[in-house]
Amino acid sequence: MKTQKVILIIALAIILTAGVTIAVLRFSTPEDTWLCQNGQWIKHGNPDQPQPTTACGNGQTNTNGTVQTQKIIVSKPQANEEISNPYAIEGQAAGWYFEAVFPIKLLDASGKEIATAQAQAQGDWMTSSFVPFKATLNFSIDQDQAGTLVFMKDNPSGLPQNDEKFELPVKLKAGPTLGVNVYWGNTNKNPNAEDCRLVYPINRNVAKTKEVARAALEELLQGPTDAEKSQGYYTSINSNVKIQKLIIVNGTASVDFDEQLEAAVGGSCRVAAIRAQITQTLKQFSTVKNVIISINGRTEDILQP
Repeated sequence: MKTQKVILIIALAIILTAGVTIAVLRFSTPEDTWLCQNGQWIKHGNPDQPQPTTACGNGQTNTNGTVQTQKIIVSKPQANEEISNPYAIEGQAAGWYFEAVFPIKLLDASGKEIATAQAQAQGDWMTSSFVPFKATLNFSIDQDQAGTLVFMKDNPSGLPQNDEKFELPVKLKAGPTLGVNVYWGNTNKNPNAEDCRLVYPINRNVAKTKEVARAALEELLQGPTDAEKSQGYYTSINSNVKIQKLIIVNGTASVDFDEQLEAAVGGSCRVAAIRAQITQTLKQFSTVKNVIISINGRTEDILQP
């Protein structure tokens, strides 16, 4: 009798423990969501969203819809959200910045890189704590399709062991586009840069806009894609350069950049290449015959060899 009573008490204890565990899970998490448990996505209730495609463990979808890894939180967009051009990306990152930025790439359904952007820190980036970031992504596609946003830790060392990235699946919405040319140097077509002013056009599709000249310049400042680099194309323009103003009047395009355009720039060859890239990109338009480049409003003593 005593043995039966002990077994009964143990059985009741197990049942009570299971009931408490279920109740805790039920009331401490949303009724309808996906939970990350032991490296797998577990359905809890009847969630409206499909099972997340992000890696469970390395990255997880929080109950508020944000996507998080140990070092980055992406609040906008959410996994599998539809995005259209232009799109404002938002989130937080810890230890991923260098000079207050880190790169973002957009891949199309085939895995081809179709756009890049820079995540800009919205606070003091020299900290191990999470710092908010924002980025504006400009892209163009001719049909709706799946895509992938790739967030990458800025790695100035270039060492593979310091690389980190996070991939987020999205749905890309097509919109009206138009074609423009951007101009790069090319090591195959102009070996050893024998003529520094020689630049070569690459066609890019940009979102249809009335400010097409500015859109072409913005595309130029993004730099060549990895595929274009493999074909010998390169840019002499610094990364993270910003256009402050562009005015076209009576055939003259006056474009003002921030100081990043000439930061650490030296040598007459590179200066000539920078001017050629900007000038030729703007002169493709029939409304532009002459180009005046300025930095913070200055036209004298800029882009010196």
